[in-house]
Amino acid sequence: MQYESVIGLEVHVQLNTETKIFCGCSTKFGAEPNSQTCPVCLGLPGVLPVLNEEALKKGILAGIALNCEVSEYSKFDRKNYFYPDLPKAYQISQYDMPVCKKGYIDIATDNGMKRIGITRLHLEEDAGKSIHSEDKSENASFVDLNRTGIPLAEIVSEPDMRTADEAYNYLQKIKSIIKYTGVSDVNMEEGSLRCDVNISVRLKGEEKFGEKVEVKNLNSFKAVKAAISYEFDRQVDLIESGEKNLIIQETRLWDPEKQITFSMRSKEDAHDYRYFPDPDLTPVLITPDFVDQLKKSLPELPDRKRERFTEEYSIPLYDAEVLTSVRQLSEYYEDVIKHGANPKKASNWIMSELMGQIQDPEDIMNFPVKAADLASLLKLIDNDTISGKIAKTVFRDMIETGKKPEIIIEEKGLKQVSDTSEIETIIEKVLLSNEQSVNDFRNGKEKAMGFLVGQVMKESRGKANPQIVNEILIKKLKG
Repeated sequence: MQYESVIGLEVHVQLNTETKIFCGCSTKFGAEPNSQTCPVCLGLPGVLPVLNEEALKKGILAGIALNCEVSEYSKFDRKNYFYPDLPKAYQISQYDMPVCKKGYIDIATDNGMKRIGITRLHLEEDAGKSIHSEDKSENASFVDLNRTGIPLAEIVSEPDMRTADEAYNYLQKIKSIIKYTGVSDVNMEEGSLRCDVNISVRLKGEEKFGEKVEVKNLNSFKAVKAAISYEFDRQVDLIESGEKNLIIQETRLWDPEKQITFSMRSKEDAHDYRYFPDPDLTPVLITPDFVDQLKKSLPELPDRKRERFTEEYSIPLYDAEVLTSVRQLSEYYEDVIKHGANPKKASNWIMSELMGQIQDPEDIMNFPVKAADLASLLKLIDNDTISGKIAKTVFRDMIETGKKPEIIIEEKGLKQVSDTSEIETIIEKVLLSNEQSVNDFRNGKEKAMGFLVGQVMKESRGKANPQIVNEILIKKLKG
């Protein structure tokens, strides 16, 4: 295709402080409308905002995790606009001096890893929420100001993405990193993670950007991909039909039912907001020592952990990517290994048997089978106490009962039979009952061997050691 999209994303992350960014009101989700407000977040005359230090720390932590420079000097500004859910008629944000800037993250693409620049991470307060009546006869709107003053970190990317898939992977990476830091639960359903897309179209090879359109109302990563794809097609159609002038700098909304964007308003420039420094808030001065202390509190982040897993545990890159995608999952995996399990076997079991039993990997620490008990089960396979097939049965019993694997094996008599004389007796019985298969094997039909092994395993109720079964069977069939 001769055209390409130029995509930048603005990601709003709610910082998980107990109180709002400039007052002491609760940030708890789901409270009665307008029950978590005060004169400060309502913008009443004569009140003064006070910066929440915890919000500042968490914003800086997010910035460090995104490879940003932390500004020694930053300030808050007033972004002026009128909207019913903005009681002060301005939003306290940061404009020309953000707390963090010049960062990046690396994302996977079809052509390998690609670096996406992060222009800035700045702190701001959230606005309220407008609620429109579903009853058309009522024709009314309501405003809930509980969200007013909720602390946000806005992460603004460079226009470095070229496809919807790249934007999707960028969002997934941002979400994973922020989740690892613990500064936000990045829950899109509760509004803890929101995203706006800026997209323009140009001919491949051109350096000049096309007219930029912003798309809002994107409540899922899937919606982001769909909106980008739609908007790309819409702009290309206008260019090719000679109506390029209809692509204007504007804000459009995404309609999830119709799967289209539609115009909301012409896009404002920075001067339209009449930014100026907030006179009620002093500049923020951040020392190198303060930043160093915050760096020390960061956990090992997903990229570094993925590299370490492949090096230290010799597992494939794909395994490492899955296991490090969620911090709790990676911790559970390492806990299994610390209790003596083989790293590759632990990886296989967690990715197949265990993850098939849980809906959300973040809840793995509440899983009935603790890491130490899974390690015990895997070691019982390695030392031939039970077979891999029997282990799956034991694992299901562990989930249902919470019992340790050794107890289940003992209670149900599942211990693998490795006694050669006992196995030999079973094999003799199987050979006598299946003379046709014996003759088939001796006449060169190798598949008959698999059938006979299956019959032995069936006769032993899956408890016979498969290796010993194969050895004795071959010896008897070729003897």
